[in-house]
Order: sequence, then structure tokens, then C-alpha cells
Amino acid sequence: MPTEPPHTQLFIMDRDDRKRNKNMLSLEDTQQWSQSLEKLLESKYGLATFRNFLKSEYSDENIEFWLTCEDYKKIKSSFRMSSRAKKIYEQFIKAESPKEINIDYHTREKIKRNVKTPTMHCFDDAQTIVYGLMERDSYPRFLRSDIYRTLLDNLAADVTKG
Repeated sequence: MPTEPPHTQLFIMDRDDRKRNKNMLSLEDTQQWSQSLEKLLESKYGLATFRNFLKSEYSDENIEFWLTCEDYKKIKSSFRMSSRAKKIYEQFIKAESPKEINIDYHTREKIKRNVKTPTMHCFDDAQTIVYGLMERDSYPRFLRSDIYRTLLDNLAADVTKG
């Protein structure tokens, strides 16, 4: 049986290691978070790290609203959609609500009307506004934060150690 050259065996071992460690956080993955908010939110670890950062700033209502809307859009049952839309309105949209998001009066009023006969798109305008706020404000602060910088430094140190 022919043996593979040593460098090929190493590659196979590396590929197998990556399969086993696919749930581990890599420096490369973490660096990709700085490419866009979308890349950050697509990553399970990126999303968790970003949420922790926002919680540390007491400003996690935007990401919570955005994630809640993503889940809401997956609802198929009109009864569940109606019930969930009311909860979202009470929690995030209504003035003085527990996790009130920063949206303009007209968007708030439009949602108030939409919730009476909800569709999967009734929160889209607010979700777009919130995403923009995160992209322009929270996300750049996250990239400059100690949380993100320390994580990058630690992963870089692990890579150099081998």
C-alpha cells in the first residue's frame, strides 16, 4: 500500500483536526467579523460576543429586537404570528416599553397599525432602522472594544504558540 508524502499526511491531519474542531473559534473567523456587521451576525460566536458587548453597555435592545424579528419571520401560523406580533410591539415598539428601540414616530405608528393584522413583514422598517443604528454605532464601538481586541490578541498568541 503506497504511503503518502509526509506533507500530504500533515494536510490530512490538519483537515481532520479542523473537522473535529469546527465548533472552536479561530483567529481567521474572528478577523472576518471586522469585514461587516453581517459577517459578525452570521457567526455563532460573533453574535454571542457582540451580544455580550452590548449587554456590557446596557444597549442590547437593538440586537434583541433584530433577532426577535428574524425568528418572527419564520412563523407560519397566523394565530402565532398575531400573538407574537403583539408581544414584540409591547416589548420593543410601544413608547416606554421595557426594551424600547430608537425608531421614529411614523415607523412606530405604522407598526401599531400593522400589528392589528400582522404579516411577516410588519416589523421590516423598524428592523432596517435598528440594523442601520447597530451598523453605524454599536458595531464600530465593538470593533474598538477591549472585548474584541483581547479576543483577537489571545487567538493570535495561540496561533504563534502553535
